[in-house]
Amino acid sequence: MNYSYTIIDSDAVSNLQLHAFLDEYDDFECINTTNNPSDGLNDILKYSPDIVFINLNNDYNAVFLMITEIHQYMNQLPILIGIASTKKYAYDAIKNGFFDYWLQPFNEFDIRKSLLKLQKRMPKEKAPATLCLKSYNDFQYLNTNDILYLKADNNTTEFFMNDGTIINAYKTLKTFENTLPDNFMRIHQSYIVNTSYVSRINFGKSICAIKKVNESIPFSKTYRENMENLKTILSKNTLSALN
Repeated sequence: MNYSYTIIDSDAVSNLQLHAFLDEYDDFECINTTNNPSDGLNDILKYSPDIVFINLNNDYNAVFLMITEIHQYMNQLPILIGIASTKKYAYDAIKNGFFDYWLQPFNEFDIRKSLLKLQKRMPKEKAPATLCLKSYNDFQYLNTNDILYLKADNNTTEFFMNDGTIINAYKTLKTFENTLPDNFMRIHQSYIVNTSYVSRINFGKSICAIKKVNESIPFSKTYRENMENLKTILSKNTLSALN
């Protein structure tokens, strides 16, 4: 599973630089970015990211008020990494439980060491084979190997199973994107597929076929790179007869 993260940074240049460094690490995935602590708090409560990168150069007081407020709503806080152009806020960051403090301009070597330390100290467990869907006092357990694909339906998600049943969950598709095993892939704003069931990819029509169902699933330009990667993976494991 990947480490999900959000960024709170009102400096567009700093934001882009941070993205550029983190994009080198395949197991770190950006969920969203905001430019102020208020929206950042909303992101944290909405997405429950593993890591939050926070620029402390601006809205310094608001940042630490936000961290205090997080404790009111979450039993376990995300990993906090502070970003600043000076060491001025380092003491307060450590006092408030920050995992690390990155100085600007960014140093690639320091970032690499910090992320490796994070991975060693907090290794990601593999996603469980069973997914629990909770609705009030009703708990439903799905074997992820039996899921063909997921489809967004407004603020709910439909699970299409290999026995033909459709199961509804009262959470958004985005919620499941970061909790499912690695063989699940987002291919469209409305679809996540179990790549183990993909039987055909048609790049001309931007659709893919799923085993055990007759209908085709669309994929969008936004996720075309995912489909290219999937094609490469599937082709490596097959006896190919390409023209």
